[in-house]
Amino acid sequence: MASREEMSLSFGAAAAAYESGRPDYPREAVDWMLAPVREPGRAVRVADVGAGTGKLTRTIVEAGAEVVAIDPDADMLAALREHVHGVPTFVGTAERMPLPDASVDAVLLGQAWHWVDPVAASAEVGRALRRGGVLGLVWNIRDESDPWVARLTAAMHGSHAEEMLVGDGPRVADPFDVLEQRSWTWTRSLTRGALLDMVASRSYVITAPEADRAGILTAVGALFDERRITELNGTEVVDLPYVTHAYRVIRP
Repeated sequence: MASREEMSLSFGAAAAAYESGRPDYPREAVDWMLAPVREPGRAVRVADVGAGTGKLTRTIVEAGAEVVAIDPDADMLAALREHVHGVPTFVGTAERMPLPDASVDAVLLGQAWHWVDPVAASAEVGRALRRGGVLGLVWNIRDESDPWVARLTAAMHGSHAEEMLVGDGPRVADPFDVLEQRSWTWTRSLTRGALLDMVASRSYVITAPEADRAGILTAVGALFDERRITELNGTEVVDLPYVTHAYRVIRP
């Protein structure tokens, strides 16, 4: 089994599958995370850290903010530039961001804080944020109250994010204090290809031996066949329910 560090840096090898299979983030969640730093007549400056292929970046742009995208994987940033135009990109991590002191109003991480050292990352985010700035953390998690979704997770294996959110939630450190939290429920329709890409883009599957990976994808394909519906245009899809969990905390 791959190490946690190897898993955290594995996504560039599956950037196309990540872009195809992973969901975007609800606009409501981004608006909520940025609400404390909104000021009339002033643009909000945001760093999207662990930006990947730009799933969160594009929603931040749609929310009207100025954004820079930071990720440790140059291949993921190359994919981001293909899909989200005009956004500056930089190689870096939450523990080491290529940003000046007090240079941004918000630092947001989508599907990423569970990979970081929360003490070192909190200190670094605190350095880059202005006073009164916001740290926002967000995850899209499949809604496993649906028995079919629970079986899907069992077939594809759980993730560090799911384990953390089922436990005590994300942890932050100095200079941050208690996180506020909100959740949203929604449903996404996926074709067979998109569902398989979602699974293939997960670190456990990317780093698994080929035989294990093939077995996982076969099992997920069978689950698709069990739940699929045919839309009016003839496309076969499954409806996958999600819960988006967002957290925010203000830098004192």
